[in-house]
Amino acid sequence: MSSGAALPKRAWLIVGLLWFAAFLNYLDRNMILTMRGSVKEAIPMTEAQFGLLTSVFLWVYAGLSPFAGYLADRYSRSRVIIASLFVWSVVTWLTGHATTFDQLLTARALMGISEACYIPAALALITDFHRGPTRSLATGIHITGFTVGAGMGGIGGWLAERHDWSYAFFLFGFVGVAHSVVLLFTLRDAPRVDTEPLPATNFREAIASLFSRGSFILLLGVWGLLGLAGWALIGWLPTYFGERFHLTQGTAGFSATGYLSAAMFVGAIVGGAWADRWSITNPRARILVPIIGLCIAAPAVFFASGTYSFPLAVTGVMIYGAARYFSDANMMPILCLVADPRYRATGFGVLNLAACLVGGAAIYAGGALRDARVDVSHMFQFSAAGLLLCAVLFAFVKPTAATSKR
Repeated sequence: MSSGAALPKRAWLIVGLLWFAAFLNYLDRNMILTMRGSVKEAIPMTEAQFGLLTSVFLWVYAGLSPFAGYLADRYSRSRVIIASLFVWSVVTWLTGHATTFDQLLTARALMGISEACYIPAALALITDFHRGPTRSLATGIHITGFTVGAGMGGIGGWLAERHDWSYAFFLFGFVGVAHSVVLLFTLRDAPRVDTEPLPATNFREAIASLFSRGSFILLLGVWGLLGLAGWALIGWLPTYFGERFHLTQGTAGFSATGYLSAAMFVGAIVGGAWADRWSITNPRARILVPIIGLCIAAPAVFFASGTYSFPLAVTGVMIYGAARYFSDANMMPILCLVADPRYRATGFGVLNLAACLVGGAAIYAGGALRDARVDVSHMFQFSAAGLLLCAVLFAFVKPTAATSKR
């Protein structure tokens, strides 16, 4: 599509509708982490069992992601999104009815299954509507829904203190079901282009097609390393702030999530808009913008891990968050440059699998290093090196001419 071509109808409406779904996607999965005391008081469990509530979600979510992406490639993307939102919202509502640990664990596993279907389908649908110089910005705006949802996870703990732990699950489960009804009447697949190939028909062929392209394998390495760095910071930044700067748990937690989420919000918008504008004159712009961002993010993390000034550490973390999210805003558009158009959602599902598995391992490894009395700052320095390696891998990604205009 040329830069002057008109967008399909509903193109920006689709982004707005999916933004709120993305917000609920991250809010519903994360808010249990902010009500630990209330949950444990109502349902007795060990610390290991409480941690397992997040681990089982992540494992199931990661394992199902490629298959969930294939569903969006094979069938209607909009219907997969609506079904995913409806089911995870019902599961959110049912979570509030759990009275035993086994029931709560089962609900978290079911949430992993249902939420896995959302992100590949949503990103693929947005890129279907935005084929020209609005693709990265549209994707970046959608990504901010995740950052706001993650940043608002604390509302779960706030509501648990004023009501009980189940109240937030009842409330946002109902909100999600209501939004799925709205999407049922407003969300549509993008109009089909005559030159597009028929939808995917075979999961094995989809995987074979993706892995036959060297640039996709490079993206797999990039996304895995980004998951390693991202989860390491998200998982251990509150601990680092608390111990390095002698902050209370609440202050450290807010500082770690609030400032970082705000910076990521800005980075997704700036990185998307910049890549779109530059792509009009440079076909590699969507690749170059993340490279620049990672070259800024890596030293920012390294600086934040070494300073003993809290304001400077926060500044470093915010620079990291903004620059790092240049990659998130452009990853699906980059995938569109290297993968067969029939397998975009499947491809992102595979990338998601890598990021979640590596990220989960990073959190566990961080705990093991903590037990070995290794300073948290060393984990962040290792993450900084991983970000630089991502930039190097990105440099070898090459757009495929047959996919670059679709």
